Amino acid sequence: MGEIRIKRAIERVPGGMMVVPLLVGAVIATLFPATPKVFGSFTGALFTGALPILAVFYVCMGASIDFRATPYIVKKGGTLLVVKVGIAMILGVIFGRLLGEAPVGAGLFAGLSTLAIVAAMNDTNGGLYMALMGQYGRPRDVGAYTIMCLESGPFLTMLTLGVAGLSAFPWQTMVGSILPLLVGMILGNLDREMRAFLGRAVPVMIPFFAFALGTGLDLTKIWQAGLLGLGLGVAVVVVTGIPLFFADRLTGGTGVAGVAACSTAGNAA
Repeated sequence: MGEIRIKRAIERVPGGMMVVPLLVGAVIATLFPATPKVFGSFTGALFTGALPILAVFYVCMGASIDFRATPYIVKKGGTLLVVKVGIAMILGVIFGRLLGEAPVGAGLFAGLSTLAIVAAMNDTNGGLYMALMGQYGRPRDVGAYTIMCLESGPFLTMLTLGVAGLSAFPWQTMVGSILPLLVGMILGNLDREMRAFLGRAVPVMIPFFAFALGTGLDLTKIWQAGLLGLGLGVAVVVVTGIPLFFADRLTGGTGVAGVAACSTAGNAA
């Protein structure tokens, strides 16, 4: 009986170790949504365990990052953050004058609003960024997300829109999002054997958290969003992807980090 080259087939797909498990999880969640409740136990945990798996992934990825790369990480993450948020600000000003504050009420663009555009453009899917950089990028480029995580949540989006009264900054959430990575960096820099031990787990974790992320998606939402929703998603990739690609190249990267950062995240909703 011949061997089936599953891994090789998955890797033929760009970002396959992330994309394929994610799609499998989304299909199961759409067609058989009761699966985690029916089977429970470890099976149910795999369907709902994206955050714990990502936490372990961040520790292992952090272990592979050398502290000597910190200035590079600040430069890389800061550049990508400024470009991403800057594009959202420019679009916010433009569409704020064209659309105003209220969503479009009728026609082909019904439901579209300045808020929706800014929120979508202003965010990056951290899990997707980490997975793509883990497969195609360099460990120190992964660390750039410690700066880019400032995008997460409403703070910068509301700041972009010029909304006043934002005195409560969610610093605990920001610290919590980078703490596993920092712990991994400390372990890896204190002990080279720990760096080698934890670093080997990075590529293994990707398909598992990708599957768990996929199980949180309902493919029927794509149909409900229609062409407008798909168009907005594509616009995020194109409009932010091109400037981010060149920004990454200008800061000594290959462009992969810029492309990986041009997504949007579920919390933009």
